[in-house]
Amino acid sequence: MSFDEMDVDTVWMDGEFVDWDDAQTHVLTHSLHYGTGVFEGARCYDTADGPALFRWDEHVDRLFDSAKVLDHDIEHTREELTDATLSLIRDQGLESCYIRPLVYYGYDSLGVSPTECPSETIIACWPWGTYLGEDAIEKGVDVMVSSWRKHASSQIPTNVKATGPYVNSMLAGEEARRNGYVEAIVLNKEGSVAEGPGENIFMINDGELFTTGVSESILDGITRDTVIELARDLGYTVHDEASIGRGQLYTADELFFTGTAAEVTPIRSVDDTAVGNGSRGPITEEIQQHFFDLVEGKLDGYDEWFLRV
Repeated sequence: MSFDEMDVDTVWMDGEFVDWDDAQTHVLTHSLHYGTGVFEGARCYDTADGPALFRWDEHVDRLFDSAKVLDHDIEHTREELTDATLSLIRDQGLESCYIRPLVYYGYDSLGVSPTECPSETIIACWPWGTYLGEDAIEKGVDVMVSSWRKHASSQIPTNVKATGPYVNSMLAGEEARRNGYVEAIVLNKEGSVAEGPGENIFMINDGELFTTGVSESILDGITRDTVIELARDLGYTVHDEASIGRGQLYTADELFFTGTAAEVTPIRSVDDTAVGNGSRGPITEEIQQHFFDLVEGKLDGYDEWFLRV
């Protein structure tokens, strides 16, 4: 669904609520040319107790951490960003939505150094359903191992959610789609599994979960952390610093992606090789159901992860 088809009309820009069509920046904005923005993707869910932001504090903390690495000076407090987000959701009557905060170097000069450019901050919210397709949650997705490698943390910090490095994700994802797949899996420079273009990856073998560790050039995803905790609460052993070889993808009992946009999405094949029986596996389904019960407010014991709208 394009933005023109969505019933949203306001963007928050550095303390002001601006009409959606007027939320603009100059064509010589530094971050447009050099990819020097940092961002987050969070979700508001329509829970049993009404709309609520899910793990918002962790997303805001990561935004400020990313900004620190790229020398951004966010001229707004965490509380200001939170209040702006809640206002956007309330005023636009959104019950569930995707939330995009972005901090970027604005217009002043166009040398590679952004020293003279102001750090500008925006927040937008819009309805966004299943990221990898309506059938993906139940039936799973077909993926390929990309020819593009994930950049190493010695080249670009992989714990930072910056705009520029996402060209790597775009190239991998588009390569997959051109070849008839829904999504890609990227390997790191050593040839081990890293993650998806916008998702972390979990493998299940012999009833235990394995997910690639932060040393494998991944973004330490907040949904990844959520699933690790949920799986352990369900009694599963989770190896959260695993190194996974490409060949293990083909012999895994089950595979699934996690991410704010992707949520928990099963992988049914890799490079045309069926994963397990070629459909969503039983452990994936259990964890997936537990995750959706959680974000819909049906589970007790996780109240600290929600901020009510």
